[in-house]
Amino acid sequence: MAGIKYEIIKTEGVVSESSRGWTKELNLISWNDRPPKYDLRDWATDREKMGKGVTLSKEELKNLRDILNEMDL
Repeated sequence: MAGIKYEIIKTEGVVSESSRGWTKELNLISWNDRPPKYDLRDWATDREKMGKGVTLSKEELKNLRDILNEMDL
């Protein structure tokens, strides 16, 4: 993507895959040379295209984990 620099530091896991081959992934990503954050978004197979996503700090991710653990799923 033009104007946005990113480096995927670590792929934590794939949440799902669409029929078009895009994957929803949780990754640790450095955006524009900033400290890495956790990121949940859709990616094309070549990772050249991406969908809208949510970026979380480690503390925000822990809070989300706690919320999910309390839910009756």
